[in-house]
Amino acid sequence: MKKLIAEFMGTLWLVLGGCGSAVLAAAYPELGIGFTGVALAFGLTVVTMAYAIGHISGCHLNPAVSIGLWMGGRFDKKEVLPYIISQVLGGIAGAGILYMIASGKSGFEIGGFAANGYGEHSPDGYTMLATLVTEVVMTFMFLIIILGATHDKAPKGFAGLAIGLGLTLIHLISIPVTNTSVNPARSTSQALFAGGWAIDQLWLFWVAPIVGAILAGIVYKYIASDAS
Repeated sequence: MKKLIAEFMGTLWLVLGGCGSAVLAAAYPELGIGFTGVALAFGLTVVTMAYAIGHISGCHLNPAVSIGLWMGGRFDKKEVLPYIISQVLGGIAGAGILYMIASGKSGFEIGGFAANGYGEHSPDGYTMLATLVTEVVMTFMFLIIILGATHDKAPKGFAGLAIGLGLTLIHLISIPVTNTSVNPARSTSQALFAGGWAIDQLWLFWVAPIVGAILAGIVYKYIASDAS
């Protein structure tokens, strides 16, 4: 239960910090954070939580991460579903807090609410295929980073930084394409509040990250098999 509470809190913070920077700050050019600031905010949520709860739950904060770690032989199968439920609920709670804050301003319109999308709902109009490829590849690389940084023979104490910076880089690459998911819990939390098209397109932001994570788990388990 302590692990599940930690995952709930960590995913709440990821959504509140990352999506909050997009909804509350990036919408205002005079604040100057833009895509770069949003990318950094997502990375910082992972870095801060890695050192806060990593020793409790492993700081997955992401259903794709839990599945990828299981496929890579690093996580017990029986814990995958409870982790995913906690992550999704934590993400929804974070989005709920963000909605309460954002809607407290006069003239607030929910719009996309930092949801992920393709086609006309992609920030720069990318196709569904481009979006699918982006999410699979970015999640694949994210899991490779996680599996490598947390390996027994990796330098100790730096995993949180490597993973957080990896997520920052992923956002710098893919925000214009998908608004960056690589995390079904993050996508679900925002889609539930944005509604409409965001719900209709949510399937892709579950399927693509999970496929990328499974592939990464298989590949890394193979290439690191002699490094343990």
